[in-house]
Amino acid sequence: MQLAVRKPFAAVAAAALLALGSVSCQNDALNPVPQTQFSDKVAFDTPTRVALQVNNLYAFTKTGNFLGGRFQIYNDIRADEFINLTSNAVTGSTVWLHTETETNSNDVNNCWIYGYQAINQINVFLAGLDDNASKFVAPTFPSNFTTTANQYRGEARLLRALCYCSLLQLYARPYADGNGSKPGLPLRLLAEKSAANNSLARSSVADVYAQILADLNFAETNLPASYGDAFTNTTRAHRNTAIALKSRVYLNMGNYASVVTEGNKIVPSTAPYVAANGGVTNGLNSSIAAVFAPPQTTSESILSFPFTANDPPGTQNQLAYYYLPSSLGGNGEFSLNTATGIVANSAFAATDARRTNFVVTTTGGTFLKKYPTGAPFTDNAPVIRYAEVMLNLAEARARASSTVDAQALA
Repeated sequence: MQLAVRKPFAAVAAAALLALGSVSCQNDALNPVPQTQFSDKVAFDTPTRVALQVNNLYAFTKTGNFLGGRFQIYNDIRADEFINLTSNAVTGSTVWLHTETETNSNDVNNCWIYGYQAINQINVFLAGLDDNASKFVAPTFPSNFTTTANQYRGEARLLRALCYCSLLQLYARPYADGNGSKPGLPLRLLAEKSAANNSLARSSVADVYAQILADLNFAETNLPASYGDAFTNTTRAHRNTAIALKSRVYLNMGNYASVVTEGNKIVPSTAPYVAANGGVTNGLNSSIAAVFAPPQTTSESILSFPFTANDPPGTQNQLAYYYLPSSLGGNGEFSLNTATGIVANSAFAATDARRTNFVVTTTGGTFLKKYPTGAPFTDNAPVIRYAEVMLNLAEARARASSTVDAQALA
């Protein structure tokens, strides 16, 4: 009798388990885990997964709320070159008016938040590289992956330096004010995975710049000299990118001798002014229009962030959205100031290529068309060009010497 009881019970139990298994399988099918979503336990298990994380660092840094649009726009419109036409605080009217406060979320808060999100993604990646170094061996990883890992560290640290350098310009006093002694930024170098360290105090401006330079020096040593194609040489960090950014950093610090040292690495003393250090042959393009025309990958562009229709900067973050008039596909948020801005300066000749190519007058005013692509707004967001390095070098030479310098005049 006992056996008779157990057999039907076993059959019922088996049927119930099979039913549960069927439901579980159906749930798995209905709620699949994306193939690009990995646990941190396996995120460093293959070369492809590591490379995907490097791409992710660029994605966080180039978000439209930070270096993919808003940062450039905020710095442009703070000067007197533009007239705000929409009185829209969401698109920078308070920045233009210089009335922004801590409660202006789009400018003050969001730029800070997205900048630090990028920094933390970088710190998490760097910690992951160190924690998983024992995995980087054959047969899963190539024998030279240690070099590749250091390249990735170089890219990550350059992006971190770029983030901190950019945030310093908006949220701290200039280095010259107190020789870097004033409060700078919270210097986050650890992978933050909880709110435990949210109250980190601000480091001094000098300390933040010291970390920026440490990151850029590491990057210069470990980044590739070139990637071999124009698109990647423009959109990923290479050796010249680190050198170029150091020229900017040292100029911000007023360290003119070091600007000259860095600039001379990629700017020859005489024409033609093309980098000849064995890396990317960055140099001035003969046509300024070509520099900003799609695909925006000339050798003058040392680093810019690309966008596509499937990877746009996001709503109201796009450069052309702000500056192009509606008749050319933008939203005409800002027109050029023709009364007191540079457009009104008589030294800005009517035949200047920048005026003939980038300034357009319509019934609604005079507008900037340097970023020419309307919706879906896929113009690259510029970070640094060879032209800036030459200007940094020229200013440093002029400030460091009272004599006429041929390289500075060039």
